[in-house]
Amino acid sequence: MINEYKIKFAEKLSNFFSLNSEELLPLIQLAPDNVPWDLAFPCFQFSKTLKKAPNQIATELENFLNENNSDELFTFQAVGPYLNATLNNWSLAKEVIESIKKAGKDYWRGKATWKTILLEGWAPNTHKSIHIGHIRNFLLSESISRVLSFAGNKVIKTCYPWDIWAHVAKWLWYYTNFSNAEFPKENFTKWVWEIYTLATRKIDEDPDTYKPQVEKLQKDLEDWDEKLVALWKETRALCLEDMKHIFSELWTEHLDKWYYESEVEKPWVKIVNDLLEKGIAEKSQWAVVMNLEKYDLGVFLLLKSTWASLYSTKDIALAYKKQEDFPEYDKSLYVVWLEQEHHFQQLFKTLEIIGFDSNKLKHVSYALVDLVDGKMSSRAWNVILYEDFRDDLLAKTKEMVAWRDLPEEEKWKIAKDVAFAAMKFSMLLQDSEKGILFDKQQALSFEWETWPYLQYMYARMCSIFKKADNNYWSADYSLLNSDTEKNLLLLLASFPDLVQKSAEEYKPNIIARFALNLAKQFSSYYHQSKILDENNKEVSAARLALLWALQQSLKNALTLLWIETPESM
Repeated sequence: MINEYKIKFAEKLSNFFSLNSEELLPLIQLAPDNVPWDLAFPCFQFSKTLKKAPNQIATELENFLNENNSDELFTFQAVGPYLNATLNNWSLAKEVIESIKKAGKDYWRGKATWKTILLEGWAPNTHKSIHIGHIRNFLLSESISRVLSFAGNKVIKTCYPWDIWAHVAKWLWYYTNFSNAEFPKENFTKWVWEIYTLATRKIDEDPDTYKPQVEKLQKDLEDWDEKLVALWKETRALCLEDMKHIFSELWTEHLDKWYYESEVEKPWVKIVNDLLEKGIAEKSQWAVVMNLEKYDLGVFLLLKSTWASLYSTKDIALAYKKQEDFPEYDKSLYVVWLEQEHHFQQLFKTLEIIGFDSNKLKHVSYALVDLVDGKMSSRAWNVILYEDFRDDLLAKTKEMVAWRDLPEEEKWKIAKDVAFAAMKFSMLLQDSEKGILFDKQQALSFEWETWPYLQYMYARMCSIFKKADNNYWSADYSLLNSDTEKNLLLLLASFPDLVQKSAEEYKPNIIARFALNLAKQFSSYYHQSKILDENNKEVSAARLALLWALQQSLKNALTLLWIETPESM
């Protein structure tokens, strides 16, 4: 909406300069926070054409626009070489609040772009447990999907679990040689993680002996050894069952397409042979590679000398499969950790050489989650498992609501909503390309810049409406005349532009920061202004109308972040 105001400003300027508003729009700037204006227009570049000083042009613009200001949306003032525009509080309030009132949960939903976006995320490994690093992937994938959809795109959500690669071979190797324990009936993924960690440590004891054994087992598995495949299928099914349960707990129950690493086992053989026959790929010391050195991308290894596959080969096969399934897609996104950046540069260049449109391919990277005492590692056992993280948060939120005089079922729902929201918000508030140094105590503190603070502000809004009369829809918006109220209105007006920016940059943290900023500004407003005033019902009605717009916008933002909004805390 701020951009709309810039457009209206540009249209008014075009009447003076006899230029198209599209030519003037890029020159309009947001005024700095420390000045009383909202938009600024520099006049320097017109000095030569008009043969006048920039200050004189700004003054003439001020006189012209104020004399022809029929809608009174702006007031204009020249300051030096700048013409500044100030939005009228009444007009701003009327347009913003009425827009939110009309659109409700769809404020400001983008118009359909008819673009189809494939989004690959939600991709943990089978035969490993799910830890907080995976949770960041899940949350980013879901929130990016929601933002893109809200911005007007058709999003196809795809999942690609690695279910047959080297880590699976390592797990099966240890289990068949050193364990053979019965499968537990509960906490299967925790037990899987323990076996995998033991396998890693065992290989470290004598890598020269054990690594070749694991590699041979991997090749046997890829060749569908009957006994190995039976064990793999059984354990794979149990891992996937737990995985889907966790997705359900995090409210991602629907994914449009599941791809599995094992599904692209056969296609890669034909693809590699085709690349060799066409001279696109080449053999190097019995391995198969793509020589990308002329692109400064080094050598892209497709197959090992044993002809066991790598995920590079399978990613190429998967790209073909996606194109076959969804030939109409406009963009294919890969939400994968930052350390795979070079891999995707090599992959996209290889796909471009093969004939794919690389402009349609995008790696949406994110940094990993580390612990305050060092990088997470299954070898060191210092991994925070999803189940432990969830249970710690639930224990804390149960304590928070234990004293409330509410039915147990309602208290449990509040505890769950707040716990999962705290998990999500702490991950999504950070820029995805910056690492998170995870401190459990800080995450559970429920203090400043956390979800519980934001939730408390939302609950406070709800509590005000429970005490209020529903007579604020005919409010006099001219009574919203304070600087604080105007800043809140401008913040609300910025939401549509922030949604578009978040969609274009694949950055949900933009929405999270908006939500936090809104909560903070509301908190200040709440303490400065008497929203419910029996002695001045007209002012109360106007402030309630503003509060409703704040509450609806906050709820819309949190919905994009995949976060529920309980009305009580």
